Amino acid sequence: MIESSYEREFKAIAQEYERSGGNVSDFLRKDIVSIIVSGNKIIGRNTVEGVHLRAKELDNGVEVWLDIDDGIVVDNPIHLCTGYLKPEGVQTVLIHNRIGDGSKVKFISHCVFPSGKNFTHSMVADTNVGKGAEMLYEDTHMHSKDGGVTVMATYRTRVEEGGRFQNLFYLTKTRVGKLYVKMYVDLEKNASAHLESKVYEREDDYLEIDEEINLNGEGSSGIAKTTVFATDQSKAKIINKAYGNAPFSRGHIECNEIIKGDAVEVGTVPELYVKNEKAELTHEASIGRVNVKQMETLMSKGLSEEEATDLIIKGMLR
Repeated sequence: MIESSYEREFKAIAQEYERSGGNVSDFLRKDIVSIIVSGNKIIGRNTVEGVHLRAKELDNGVEVWLDIDDGIVVDNPIHLCTGYLKPEGVQTVLIHNRIGDGSKVKFISHCVFPSGKNFTHSMVADTNVGKGAEMLYEDTHMHSKDGGVTVMATYRTRVEEGGRFQNLFYLTKTRVGKLYVKMYVDLEKNASAHLESKVYEREDDYLEIDEEINLNGEGSSGIAKTTVFATDQSKAKIINKAYGNAPFSRGHIECNEIIKGDAVEVGTVPELYVKNEKAELTHEASIGRVNVKQMETLMSKGLSEEEATDLIIKGMLR
């Protein structure tokens, strides 16, 4: 529940949280696992049977441990909200997730930094998905309009035999600022992973994404997919890697970058490494402007070029 001494701070974060698509009422329900962080303070938390939640305040952030017992199906999504309301500062968030064998869980994470002018957020999440377990982690960011937010996010995940893991990262509604995302996944026998990132860059935003899938177990499979819409003077560098280390493992990496503006600089590098002759890896990459035929069709229906472009991009980033 919400700490009484932080009610005013909670209301400020709650307003931005709802703007990012979250539902504040979820934090107040006793049947939902949730944790709310503001700066280096834990201003609210709740958990349910079978889910063990522990947190510690650090000098410039927090450290969180979340352990789920074997065979637990968490009916409602686990809600994580990380906020920082001041224009300047540093925040470090360390997250340790342990998903028990055969358990099923969905995480919804929102990071809201509405005032950042010279602010850096560093997040490291290490996760272990147990045998036959299923985990979905959906991470949505809301940054300031000034472009003064720098985010460095690192995800390290191990998926045990027969486990399933999805990681979805979205930053499409506000300025990016500077964003560095690294995702590393190790897959054991018959385990699978789906990594997907969607980012909308404006003005002089800067983006780097580095994704790596290690197909270590027989029959493992993984997909890494990135979609970037870069406009104005923004820059992006995307590197997707897949390692076929085991027989009958399958991996696919895909990067689509759409550009609009003469000063945009983007690049994508797919890297495939096969260490077993029975592994199969594929890749697909494209860089280009908005689809001309779609644009013409929408404009023929009365939309302006800007409106048509916006509609197409919203469809891509949905």
